[in-house]
Parts: sequence; structure tokens; C-alpha cells
Amino acid sequence: MSTTGRMPRLLALVPYLLARPGIKIDDAAHDFDVTPKQLRKDLELLWMCGLPGYGPGDLIDLSFEGDTIVVTHDAGMNRPLRLTGGEATAMLVALRALAETPGVVDADAVRRAIAKIEVAAGQAQPSGIVVGGGVREGRKTAGTREAVRSALTAKRALRIRYYTASKDEITERTVDPMRLLIVQAVGYLEAWCRRAEGVRLFRLDRIDELTVLDEPAVPPAHAQPTDISDGVFRPRPDQQEAVLVLDPDTRWVAEYYPCEELDELDGGRLRIRMRYADESWMVRLILGLGGDAQVESPAALGEAVRRRAADALARARHLTSTYEQ
Repeated sequence: MSTTGRMPRLLALVPYLLARPGIKIDDAAHDFDVTPKQLRKDLELLWMCGLPGYGPGDLIDLSFEGDTIVVTHDAGMNRPLRLTGGEATAMLVALRALAETPGVVDADAVRRAIAKIEVAAGQAQPSGIVVGGGVREGRKTAGTREAVRSALTAKRALRIRYYTASKDEITERTVDPMRLLIVQAVGYLEAWCRRAEGVRLFRLDRIDELTVLDEPAVPPAHAQPTDISDGVFRPRPDQQEAVLVLDPDTRWVAEYYPCEELDELDGGRLRIRMRYADESWMVRLILGLGGDAQVESPAALGEAVRRRAADALARARHLTSTYEQ
């Protein structure tokens, strides 16, 4: 049993049981998504928890009658856990995305939940994150999202001009929209791409132009939604892998490009693992960061960056000497 999973449950159990005196063990186990056997183990552990002093009057006390549970002494653990600002933000972002996505069964229920969490967020401790903004996007991206939503509602195809960051190229595509997604505060259009003849995810902030066509959107019957349970980005066999250390001013790279965050380092630096298909594109990216990113591996990429930087410096010196003459 994971300690990180058990601790929040133990903290929530006492106020939960106080609000439901006499609840059956099976029902409580179902609500916490554990087995009755595991819940009994949790209750046995709670018997040994309480206030300093740890005498009989200081510990949590429970009473069992048949298959029911009653808390007879709560030792001060009588209030439900409250959301921090960060927790409230994450939940609000997810719920707002759900409320704005076509096909939600009960959007009113989602909006009621949002209202309750906004009240709770007002009582949460500040965490450096502003609650209430939802998905962070510029005016252009917001307009793109509205156009995509309209196309989904009308079941119309789209023509898009799209920037692919991993290849550093802009392409024009005709796509059949399937759904609108928001993953980790980033908006995506999932659609059947006629150019690639497959289902693709398009970041809304990388769609330069968008036109809603008169023709209907007809994804093939075999087009299946993308499994995003492990995130949006799925590495391909042809991609290489780089480990970079980003200085504080270049941490934005970890938000803008698909990567895996590995370690928080001293001074606000961040170590990431990033996959790429084109070495020359990766070299240009690193050089463009102006020395605020270091290549830890592979060695060949680091050497390519040094060689390109040395060539650029040599050309600059040559041009300077030419002008001076």
C-alpha cells in the first residue's frame, strides 16, 4: 500500500465518519475506493493516532456495532481537508475544460461543482497561483478555440495552417474535428488529418490560421480517440533523446515543447529529457537560448552545438575584420 495514497485517506476518514454515524464498512470502503479489508486496517491504525500525551483520552476512538462504524472521540480531527490554492486551480482548470467540451452529459452539474470549488478556493491558502483564470491563453488562441468549438458543433471540416515545433515547419492541412481537449492547461484539437491519414493532436496556440469549411467533417469509422492517460506526447522510435539543464529564464521550454521534467536543481534550474527527430532543429533551439541551456547528453548533440557556435563566431570575426579594412 502506497503511503502517499493512504495518508490523505486517513486524514479524510474521521470527518467523513463523523458526518455519517453508523455507516456500514462496505459502504465506506466503496466511497474511498478500497476493499473492506483495507478499510479495517486503516481504522486499526487510526486507533493509534491522536494528540500529544497519547493516553486513552487523547487518541481517536471508534465503536463497531456489527458492520457499522461510529467515531466516539475525534481528537480534534473533525474538519474536512481544505484545498490549497494550487489544488483548487488544478481542479478548476479541469472542470472548466469539461464544461466547455461538447458532449458532456450534465454540464449544469459541472458548473455547480465549479461554483462550490470557487467558494472553497476563496478560503484556500495562497500558493502563488491565481485562481479563476482557467486555461491561460492569448486572445488569438481563445478565438481559435471558439472557432474549433463551432466546427465541432456544426460537424464541419477545417482547413488549418499549423506550426510543427519538432520539425520547425509550417504546413496546411484539412482536418475532420473529433473533439476539443485541454491537457495540463494546454488546448488541443483532436482530428482526423487527411494529409497524414491518421488521428492527430494539434495545439491550439500553434494553429496560425483556421477556416471552417462548408463540407461536413467525416472522420473514418476506424478513427479512434487518442489515449491521453499517460499524457499527450508519445515518443516515436525514430526520435533521439537529449537531457538538458535549463536556467530560470529558459524554463519556458519545458512548458512549450513535449518533454519530461527530471530534477529541480539549485538556483531555479531544471533538468529535462526532450526527444527530437531533427538534430539541426535541436541545435538551433539550444543556440537560440543564448547560453541559458546546457546539453548533458548525448555528447554528439553537445559537440554539434559547440561546432555550430564556433562557426558562427568565426564568421562574425571575419565580417568584423572585413568591415574594419
